Amino acid sequence: MNFIKKLLGNPILLAFIVLVIGCGLYLTLNVISWDFALPLRTRKLIAFLVVGYAVGVSTLLFQTLTHNPILTPSLLGFDALYVLIQSLMLFFLGMLSYVTLPTVGKFAFEVAVMMLLSVLLFRFLFTKHNQDLTRLILVGVIFGTLFRSLSYMVARMINPDEFVTVQAQSYASFTAVNVNLLITSVVLSVATFIYVWRQRFALDVLLLGRNCAISLGVPYHKLSLGILMTISLLVSMATALVGPITFFGLLVCALTNRFCTKMAHGERLILVTLIASSTLIVGQAVFEHVFKMAGVLEVVIELFGGVAFLLLIFMQYSKQRTMQ
Repeated sequence: MNFIKKLLGNPILLAFIVLVIGCGLYLTLNVISWDFALPLRTRKLIAFLVVGYAVGVSTLLFQTLTHNPILTPSLLGFDALYVLIQSLMLFFLGMLSYVTLPTVGKFAFEVAVMMLLSVLLFRFLFTKHNQDLTRLILVGVIFGTLFRSLSYMVARMINPDEFVTVQAQSYASFTAVNVNLLITSVVLSVATFIYVWRQRFALDVLLLGRNCAISLGVPYHKLSLGILMTISLLVSMATALVGPITFFGLLVCALTNRFCTKMAHGERLILVTLIASSTLIVGQAVFEHVFKMAGVLEVVIELFGGVAFLLLIFMQYSKQRTMQ
């Protein structure tokens, strides 16, 4: 009984146990040929861990910068930009050239374009003399709408076969994870985690607000720019692996904020990674081996993420009404 109480009082340990159990189930359920199944499932398992880390940490960092628990990096238009890049490559290269592109080269090009546009956006809208994150987010929303409109326009100019390919790239798919990018993604994940972990105490200070952070000696502009670039890299990586994801990061961050006993980023970064990875792995194990792919995990995740988004909005509205 005491062990259960301690377990419930330690969300990181509980999430880690759930993750280990989920990994074991995913690797061992309904195995017919270990020589074939184990390497395939192991690669997909690593991909789920990378995606869970990238989506969870990027959303948590974005909410720390904006001081708002209902915002996600998708507001900056990264997902829409990814779809536009796919549409333009397919339009100019054609179906045959597009499907024969080297996987790592295509991934590097996508990340480079997204990072370049992020640098331009942050360079002109987030300067030392003008550090208005609200305006940056609003411009990101406008660019996201522009990118989606351009994608729709390109989709009308291509033939039906190419349009189907664009549509497939427009939605997340956890059953078709691009395992060829694992080595690159793991290296980028480790590099970004080292950077974010070294900044964890400065991130705690950022929660106090911009003025307090500057007063306490935090290089606000440099840190914010570095965090924004890290967010864009993580979003690019996750999107290239499984496709655009809108509400998953919001869902796991809401769970992290609910169960985390401290506001310190040293705990929250680990917990959000564990929760996100556990959700993907356990969910995929259930849908693959219990429901026999009768449902689609990404649809369920986006559904619960959307519900969490609405609940957070209503909770904030009720809190504001109470304060008035």
